[in-house]
Amino acid sequence: MVPNRIGLIAGGGRFPVLFAQEAKRMGKMVVAIGIEGVTSPELNHEVEKIRCFKLGQLTKPISFLREAGVTQAVMVGKVQHNSLFGGILPDGRALKLLARLKDRRTDSILGEIANEFSREGIQLLSSATFLAHLIPGPGILTRRKPTSAEQEDIRLGWKAAKTLSGLDIGQTVVVKEGAVVAVEGMEGTDACILRASEIVRQNGHPASLVVVKVAKPKQDFRFDLPVIGMDTLETIRRAGVRVLALEAGKSIILDREHFVGQVDHLDTTVLAMEEEKIS
Repeated sequence: MVPNRIGLIAGGGRFPVLFAQEAKRMGKMVVAIGIEGVTSPELNHEVEKIRCFKLGQLTKPISFLREAGVTQAVMVGKVQHNSLFGGILPDGRALKLLARLKDRRTDSILGEIANEFSREGIQLLSSATFLAHLIPGPGILTRRKPTSAEQEDIRLGWKAAKTLSGLDIGQTVVVKEGAVVAVEGMEGTDACILRASEIVRQNGHPASLVVVKVAKPKQDFRFDLPVIGMDTLETIRRAGVRVLALEAGKSIILDREHFVGQVDHLDTTVLAMEEEKIS
C-alpha cells in the first residue's frame, strides 16, 4: 500500500509532471527532488514541496526526503546517459558508490542508487506507479496497420533490440527494408531515430522507417522503463517513421490518447507487441 506522502526523484521531461498530477488525483502528497538544469520547472506547481540538487548528489537529497517523512518513492524522467562523461559533481557518498561498481552500465548505477535509498528506509517503487492506464496492451493502437514487409522489419528489429537491451546498450533499433539502420546508444531514442533518417536520406531514399523499442529481458521497473511521449511525436514526423512498435505491458506512452490521435494524423502505425507473437 502506497502511503499518503510519496517521494518523487524527478529527471527531465513530462513524465515526472504526469506522475505528480496522477498522484494528486489519487489523494497523495508528493515530495520531489529534482536535478538542477534538468527537471522541468512545471513540476513546482504539481507537488507539495520540491528541492533541486546537482547531478551526482546523494546525501542531501536522501536527507531531504527522510526529513519530509518519505518512506516510498518513484524515480522517473530523463537523465542523459552521456552525462557519465561530464556534468556530474558527486558527493562523498556518490564517490563511494561509483568506486564499488563493477561497471558503468545504467542498470548497475541505478541499482546501486536504489540500494542507497533503501538503506535509508526509502523503498523505490515501479516507475509505472499510478500510471497503469498509460501502458498499452497488445494490439494496433492507430488506424493504420503495418504492411507485410513492415511486419518482417518489426520481427528483425525486435530480435536485434532484445539482444542489445540484454547487454544494456540500448532499447531501440531502427529498420528499413530488412536492414538495421541504427541502434540506440547513449544518445537516446529520439537521436537514434533522427540519425537513421539522415543515413537513409543521404542515399536518396525516403525514410519510411520501422522503429522498435523494447524492455530489457530482465527489466527493473523501478527505473529505465521504456517511455514514449510528445517529444518522440515530433521526431516521428521529422524522421519519416512509418511504424513505431513497442513492447506490450512493459512500455508507457505519456499523454497516450493525445499521442495516438496525433500519430493518426501522420498516417503512422503505433502498435504494442508480445514476445509470443513475435516468436
